[in-house]
Amino acid sequence: MPEVKKFSLIKPTLQTPFHIDFEWWRINDTNWHVALQSLLCPEHQEAFAGLPEGQMIDWVDPETAEVRQLDGLQSMLVSHCAQQPGFLDEHTALVDAIFRLLLVNGNTPISAEDLGARLNRPADMILKTIAGSRVYKGLKPYVA
Repeated sequence: MPEVKKFSLIKPTLQTPFHIDFEWWRINDTNWHVALQSLLCPEHQEAFAGLPEGQMIDWVDPETAEVRQLDGLQSMLVSHCAQQPGFLDEHTALVDAIFRLLLVNGNTPISAEDLGARLNRPADMILKTIAGSRVYKGLKPYVA
């Protein structure tokens, strides 16, 4: 049985870093794999079409050299597809834009203030959207 994480009683601020909690997303959304697959570039959509869900690979963080197990689809999305032109543009809906920017950034935690600056959107609106009681696409405050 997966470990149940408790919510923090600390209210997030504009400086609170956020990330995609993929484990939360897997547990709470049965379509997570389909959603990730839809974000792949055309080349990798074809390559991943027949592969079973949940194939794990070793991933080395280029900054810390920490080795983590990642879903192969997730890894390809972060390392290649999210880096392609047009993956994120100014017309992307807010939650999708935050999610995509975190993918582009290798899911390194980013504050609402920095998300706002990078997305050219109001940081307070970003904070209100992703710091509420409802979790969208696993977007949660990062707890080290």
